[in-house]
This record gives sequence, structure tokens and C-alpha cells, in this order.
Amino acid sequence: MAYIIGIDEAGRGPLAGPVAVGVVKVAEGFDLLSVFPGLNDSKKLSEKKREALFLKLQEEIKNGNVQAVVCLSSEKMIDEKGIAFAIRHALGRGVRKLMPDPAEGKVFLDGSLKAPPEYEQETIIGGDATVPAIMLASVAAKVTRDRLMKKLALEHPLYGFDIHKGYGTKAHMTAVREHGLCAIHRTSFVHLDPQS
Repeated sequence: MAYIIGIDEAGRGPLAGPVAVGVVKVAEGFDLLSVFPGLNDSKKLSEKKREALFLKLQEEIKNGNVQAVVCLSSEKMIDEKGIAFAIRHALGRGVRKLMPDPAEGKVFLDGSLKAPPEYEQETIIGGDATVPAIMLASVAAKVTRDRLMKKLALEHPLYGFDIHKGYGTKAHMTAVREHGLCAIHRTSFVHLDPQS
């Protein structure tokens, strides 16, 4: 049986926390849109809708219809090796875990993402809005990362990670100026204007 894999990432831009890469594998011809009503690019969905789709994903994994993993690369790796390397590293782990044999199927990726070279693959600009397996991967990555940032907010309560998920909002930058950086900040991403 031939499979398709969809891949997308969440958390490329934030100033704190890991980057997450979602990898979803389904049999070719499996109709994700009928099984996941309302599925879309995670950025176009409300948090409530993303959570509902994520719960449905857990159910379909249990039923054996879908396989999915979300691989993380830490803020430390991002600082040491760069965001592109960190995403590639998480992506490679996820693809090889779900499809160890590249002959099993084809990989579809969003934007500028690339799978390891041994895989047949297609990168689609805006794929998170057009390819259902990529949409589902984007939801898996976003929900997993958001949940983690809420947990990390309890360990680092001064920054509001539960609200902005590490993105460089005004409130986040104010907290950084007041309290300095914490253990989960990407030091290479935080550039404070000395005048502010």
C-alpha cells in the first residue's frame, strides 16, 4: 500500500521555546477532509477548533487510520545550530520514524521545508491551506507546541508564555526588559533596543 506523509512546522518565529515539526502519515486515498471536518491551516483555526481536531487525531491514531508524531528541537539547538538546522533535525527524525522505508510513499511539505534526500517529496508553497495531510500536521505541531508553552509558563511565570506562546509581543518584550531572559529563551532571537 502506498502512503502519503504531510509535514509542517510550528514555532519558527518565537523568541522562546522549541520549534515543533508535525508529521502525519495516511494511506493514499484516505479522505482526511471527511474524517476531520473543518480541517484547515492551523493559523486559520481558533484554538478551540484546533484542540477538537487534535482530539480527533488521537482517536484516529488509536483506530489505526492515521499515524502522527510531533518532533521538537530545543531552543538550545536553535541557538547553537540555527533555526533551519533545528527544523531539519526534527523533520528528519519524524519522517524516518513514520516511514523508515522511503519506498513506502511520498512526502508533502509546506513552504520551504525539505525531507531527507532519499524520500520522494514535493514542497508546496501554501500547502498548509491546500493539502489535507499538511493541514493536519500543522494542527498537530501547533497544538503540541502551544500545550508545551502553557506548561512552561508555570515554570517561568513572569513572561506570560501561556498567552503569547513565546512570540515577540509587546507584553513579552516588556517582561524580558524587566526580568531578563529565562532558560527557555532563544538568545539568538532576542534583540532588545537599548533605547527602549
